[in-house]
Amino acid sequence: MRQDLFHERSPDRTRSEEFQVPRSGLSPIRAPYTEEPFPYGAGHCPDHTYGNQQLSRRRDMSGLIRNFNISSSPVQNTPRTQLTSTIDQNLHRSRVLFLVESVTLAHLARAVTLAQSLDPALYEVRLVCDPRYLALFDELEFPVHPIRSIKSNVFHDRLANGDPLYTTADLRQYIQEDLRVMTEWKPDLVIGDFRLSLSVSARLAGVPYVTVTNAYWSPYARPHFLVPELPITERFGPWVAQGLFNLIRPVVFAQQAYALNRLRRDYGLPAVRYDLAHTFSEADYTLYTDLPQLIPTVHLPSHHCYVGPVVWSFGEPPPWWSCLRENARTVYVTMGTSGRADVAQMVARALARMGWQVLMATADDTTIAGVKDGVYVANYLPGTSAARMADLVVCNGGSATVYQALAAGTPVLGIPMNLDQYLMMDYTRRFGAGEMIRAGMATDELVTRTVRRMVESGQYNTRAAHVRDQIGHYRTRERFQTFVEGLLQEGKTFTVVPR
Repeated sequence: MRQDLFHERSPDRTRSEEFQVPRSGLSPIRAPYTEEPFPYGAGHCPDHTYGNQQLSRRRDMSGLIRNFNISSSPVQNTPRTQLTSTIDQNLHRSRVLFLVESVTLAHLARAVTLAQSLDPALYEVRLVCDPRYLALFDELEFPVHPIRSIKSNVFHDRLANGDPLYTTADLRQYIQEDLRVMTEWKPDLVIGDFRLSLSVSARLAGVPYVTVTNAYWSPYARPHFLVPELPITERFGPWVAQGLFNLIRPVVFAQQAYALNRLRRDYGLPAVRYDLAHTFSEADYTLYTDLPQLIPTVHLPSHHCYVGPVVWSFGEPPPWWSCLRENARTVYVTMGTSGRADVAQMVARALARMGWQVLMATADDTTIAGVKDGVYVANYLPGTSAARMADLVVCNGGSATVYQALAAGTPVLGIPMNLDQYLMMDYTRRFGAGEMIRAGMATDELVTRTVRRMVESGQYNTRAAHVRDQIGHYRTRERFQTFVEGLLQEGKTFTVVPR
């Protein structure tokens, strides 16, 4: 166990109990968490069994799927309702399945927040995800069932090296597990967050599929692709690496789509375009959890729409929370589950030396809450409360923490590592609500100088306050529920618009 400023050796402790999946059925059971593979196998899934039984599809001239007919067979004597029919709310609640990739906390937290926004009187909700982050949430009001995600460290290593995020074997097992869940529970709608396998499995199961993503990954956005922290960046420096990245990016993005397209071909589905934007946004409907004023798109088709930022927060304040000084200049520092701990510690020390009151969340279970060298530390903090208390938020640039800060009207200093974080911070910086320092170039001197410049300028506070007002007016939860109602409760015909 690491011995540094924010980590102390703690007594032997076991993880809190989490879910482990049984070999058959979907009912969760309690068992001590283990890093071993889940005990169920991938199961036998002949390539076209599900398609032949449940999916009726018609192809237009370009070979794209045009519409779906959902099976109306009963489940446990509960009447099933066609999407083209009006639902009798006295007999049937629509079944909405959230199927989420858990390689980072942000995807799961976003899905949980959206699931909680749906009226339980109208919708029967289930969440399916890897259980690695479930212990962070209070008891949820809907059932949660486990499913496999690749290990987070494997995902981050692939991301850092510019390798494909998923292998064909990864996605093939995901597809089989997705199908097992959908055929057992038979949802009326499946909502995915970075679960790329649903591009195949939802179509084979004949279930309408909605994906939740950020607008900077839209095919209709116009982002600046800044080179992230890759081996070429470390070797050649950011300026030369940017030129190389501009040349190789189309090939790298096409490589990321290879595994998914290979499986789509195996299951008789047309390929998506070989780039990240189409891979990440491919669904029957695509929802963007952003503000169009902050991350605009052009010529957005009708099956793509904004629902607004999903601002989430969890956890109880640590014991030292009541000791904080209300009038002190305060900074909230967190690099989340995908940032660099050494950078967070460097920032915390630098700002503490400047006399700032530093609140720091390490996202590390080994952290012992306490105060050391002027820094208030905990493994997790209630992010929205910390952002409201702070005069500045320093983070890895991921959309989750950035929106926590901007929803409180607090400017952001982002220190991004991966491309997703660079995209979010580039839009935030261009809007004037924050600044960015490359993780590979971050030093305490540069951080100190940048923070002083942000404090001296009133622009960042003004623009952050503008975003706060826009988020308040956007009413994400209401927009999301209205969207789901439009698909399910009002009986609108479900058709897929050609890509």
